Amino acid sequence: MVFSKVEPSYFSKDGCRIIWSGIDEDDIDTVVLNKDELDQLVEILKNNNVGKVELEDNFSEILINSDVVQFRLKDRDHLEANAREFREKILEYAKIPHDPLYVQVFPKEFYPSVWIQKDDDAKPSEKKSQKPTSLLNAILSGKTKGTEISESDIFRIISTRRSTRKFSKTKVEDWKIEKILAAADTAPSAGNFQGLEVFYVKSKKAKEALVEAANRQPFVNAPLVLVFCMNPSRVKMNFAPEMLAKFSLQDATLAASYSQLVATALGLSSIWIGMIDEDKVKQVLGTDLRPSSILCIGYPDVRKSPKSRRKLKDLIHVLED
Repeated sequence: MVFSKVEPSYFSKDGCRIIWSGIDEDDIDTVVLNKDELDQLVEILKNNNVGKVELEDNFSEILINSDVVQFRLKDRDHLEANAREFREKILEYAKIPHDPLYVQVFPKEFYPSVWIQKDDDAKPSEKKSQKPTSLLNAILSGKTKGTEISESDIFRIISTRRSTRKFSKTKVEDWKIEKILAAADTAPSAGNFQGLEVFYVKSKKAKEALVEAANRQPFVNAPLVLVFCMNPSRVKMNFAPEMLAKFSLQDATLAASYSQLVATALGLSSIWIGMIDEDKVKQVLGTDLRPSSILCIGYPDVRKSPKSRRKLKDLIHVLED
């Protein structure tokens, strides 16, 4: 289902109907908002904020993020909309003046859920002055520049992440892949030596071989497959080899976790694979480096709500004087 339009509610002139369309003409889904719900939504969008609107059934809610708007509905499939397109149509419906949002993505720094300016949306003067630059190439160049991010986005991403074992066949966009790779590059590491390597597996044959190397788990053959490997030779610190290997394992694990969270921020799902035959994985990759994990990423076949977790009082152990 694809978000298509906003129109007046049949029941209330002050509310609205938000409509998603499917492949067939009759394949539509609709969410009806009353006046209070619409007013809350408009207030968040006109200020370019993120937030949440709880619907009157007390179970459903709208999560407004800066990349995607999620409708979590009771007893219904969840719906999504591109945040920028959704913002424009809602504010147009509410007759609120607004300007398009343009944000530059800078190298060496990845911040999840940022507004991305498409080339075809740029103003004519901007098109002439801007030079298209691959984020991945910019990362490798090492240039940096500062920006900010809302804390609420970080907690939303962490709390909504869910492992997925069945992916749709939808291709992951190149710009999303670049940001996921950028996230791995920004992860903390021992002494900032980055004792890891990331193998981006595009080959279909290699993916099939990795399925065998990962205990025949079929979801390893995902649209995007990244293998994180330890490289302790990069850690130039005066410690025993065992400690350097430990640092390298931690570096690779942190990088994979950063990429996984960024995938969630971009509306994707993932599954972390740790049950692997290391020797078989090495053979597939053509490397002597020890693999720590395989991260499989794609659009979920079915989007699921997060599972409940341990209570903090059971998880956290406090030591006091």
